[in-house]
Amino acid sequence: MTDQTVSSGSFDWTSPAFKSNVKRRKRSQFRLKLYGLTAISIAFLMLALLIGSLVSTGYHAFTQTHIKMNVYLDPQEIAAENPGRGDYRSILTETMRAQFPEVADERADLRRLTSMLSNGAQFTIRDAVVENPRLIGQTVVFDVPVADAYDQLNKGLIDRETPEEFRRLKDDEIANFDLLQERGLVTRPLNTALITNADSRFPELAGLKGAIIGSFYALLTCFILSFPVGIGAAIYLEEFAPKNKVSDLIEININNLAAVPSVVFGLLALAVFLGWFGMQRSAPFVGGLTLALMTLPTIIIATRAALKAVPPSIREAALGVGASKQQVVFGHVLPLAMPGILTGTIIGLAQALGETAPLLLIGMNAFITSAPATPFDSATALPTQIFIWADSPERGFVSRTSAAILVLLTFLITMNAVAIYLRSKFERKW
Repeated sequence: MTDQTVSSGSFDWTSPAFKSNVKRRKRSQFRLKLYGLTAISIAFLMLALLIGSLVSTGYHAFTQTHIKMNVYLDPQEIAAENPGRGDYRSILTETMRAQFPEVADERADLRRLTSMLSNGAQFTIRDAVVENPRLIGQTVVFDVPVADAYDQLNKGLIDRETPEEFRRLKDDEIANFDLLQERGLVTRPLNTALITNADSRFPELAGLKGAIIGSFYALLTCFILSFPVGIGAAIYLEEFAPKNKVSDLIEININNLAAVPSVVFGLLALAVFLGWFGMQRSAPFVGGLTLALMTLPTIIIATRAALKAVPPSIREAALGVGASKQQVVFGHVLPLAMPGILTGTIIGLAQALGETAPLLLIGMNAFITSAPATPFDSATALPTQIFIWADSPERGFVSRTSAAILVLLTFLITMNAVAIYLRSKFERKW
């Protein structure tokens, strides 16, 4: 059988020129795929470096060094009728003196011994006695946190080989701590105080409780305001508003507002909510109002996109059987668009959760040592708490800053996962 030349018109599909052109196109396509894979690899590498850096720095904050102490609650130091005003510092001093009988009774030496304990140790004992006054006169085992320097030493963040004059702890202080370790009195449990405590000047006592509750109140306020208003505006613009220059202008402005930097909304809140209306500074309610202004364009755009995704045949079929325009929208279109609406809302709230600049401008970076009881109490939020800790000079706040970022990322990932789940579970394919 002889080879037949396959041709179309005057072009020879089997010619060397055609084959060369095909090879060149395949090489170009391969390079394009390679560029894409390289870009994705770089993105994953940067993400891995970020997460790895946060984990390597922040995992220290999830544990806390404690000392087990047999504390004698001396009735001479604690009044049974008012246990909250006992001299618990003296009780701790006597407890530490019993651990180191060889230490002189000089005030400076005793002060150095008690400095091993956190400033919050006395309050730990006080709260236990106030809760149960029958402990007075007994010897009770307490697990109290150590000061930040000793916590850093136990975690290996203080180099023992560093010359003494350049070290936070002197040789005799390290020796005293090592002695307690040899006796099995030093423990390193999970640091639940990171979540259950509010902010503190002392790293070993600082926690995120106030910031978490403040963020919750702010997001709750943001959701209550932005969700119904955003959905209502989107339904009107997409389904009921006449298509004219006014509606086009509104749509353009909404799209522009979605791209406005968040600091602008913070300045607006500072001028309007705090300046004109005189609302309380640092309150989560004001923060929620600010975040609602910022989230509204995102919710409106996402809701309109979800409404547009519903096939016109749904509307036409409902109108064909005699349904009114309102019945079509609220009885047929809106339920079908709700998965996309919820997804856009959750993503908008997740974005609001991570915003820092607008909250800084309304004062939610104040030093608050207690969790807010209502949305109108002064509070911080997770992003502003991270900002505060990152600006602190104490070494212990370095790991706590990274740990707080990990906690914030956990909330953000969870919210995005919920959005993906809702979309995949309720979305309909047309």
